[in-house]
Amino acid sequence: MKRTVEIFSAGCPLCRDAEARVRAIACPSCEVSVRDLNDPATGTDNLRRVQAYGIRAVPAVVVNGRLLDCCRAEGPTDEPLRTAGIGVPLK
Repeated sequence: MKRTVEIFSAGCPLCRDAEARVRAIACPSCEVSVRDLNDPATGTDNLRRVQAYGIRAVPAVVVNGRLLDCCRAEGPTDEPLRTAGIGVPLK
């Protein structure tokens, strides 16, 4: 079983930094995907996901279907990512 990590991005420098931060921390138990809101092929589906998760700003990180608290007010930082299990191998 994998930990599902979704990064919601608009492709800006802050979003790219958040993606790099998550990927640097992630372990083999983490299945990381980027949901680019500007991608014409997936943008509509990604916008539906944004609404369903209650995302109000990007970058935002969702782990196993739950928007991280750090992404409700500011961007993702290492401590909340690790608290959410990113980088911690599943047994």
